[in-house]
Amino acid sequence: MAKVLILSGFGINCEEESKYAFELAGAKQVDIYHINDLIKNKSISSNYEILCFPGGFSFGDDLGSGKAFANIVRNNLLDEINEFIEEKKLIIGICNGFQVLTNLNLLPGALAHNKSGLYIDKWVKLKINPENKSPWLTGVTDIELPIAHGEGNYQINSKALEELKSNNQIAFQYEENPNGSLENIASVANYEGRVIGIMPHPERAIFFTQDPVWTLKKDKLKRESKDIPEYLPAINIFNNAVKYCESLKSSVKNI
Repeated sequence: MAKVLILSGFGINCEEESKYAFELAGAKQVDIYHINDLIKNKSISSNYEILCFPGGFSFGDDLGSGKAFANIVRNNLLDEINEFIEEKKLIIGICNGFQVLTNLNLLPGALAHNKSGLYIDKWVKLKINPENKSPWLTGVTDIELPIAHGEGNYQINSKALEELKSNNQIAFQYEENPNGSLENIASVANYEGRVIGIMPHPERAIFFTQDPVWTLKKDKLKRESKDIPEYLPAINIFNNAVKYCESLKSSVKNI
């Protein structure tokens, strides 16, 4: 069963929701570590198959979203993270975590200030790239997720954008662009899709009753004599990660 390591500290504030989502997905063990504790004992990371950079406002975004946190990781833990990737383990960065991963150059592109200059907090509709190769997104279709960011404007140079497209690294795109992101990009992946950054928050969209119009949808389902689901589709992102790690362990055993 999968073991998940979630980083925390210095303004990160979505670690508990992320932990709960992985636990609901069936992860055997989900631990939250302050980054300073991980730096003191770097070998901890070798005990896990999934690494999560959760959302929040690391260092208050004072130096730009994710930059200061990324510098700490780069100067202290980058070798361990590269080893994590080489072992075909999974990494996810959500919102601020996405910003951290781009600042570490583990994901291409960068997240700039929203075009409006405003902090945006609302639910958005997302289109999935059906050709994406990410194990995080197996069987996942178009979904709705909440966003909550001031720097979610995804930018990348034209040459790298063409590479993203040709390699099917664009995972999700906004149906209606909320922040000015190039090509409506909301999520990109790398390393055969094992490392993924998602600007919206799937960990905040787990239960049906978290949908902002769940009562309306409930009434509609009742009129159509359909079952009312307990979970929203975003739970499958976490389910997929757990299943991938189980298959990864099985393949290692069979070698």
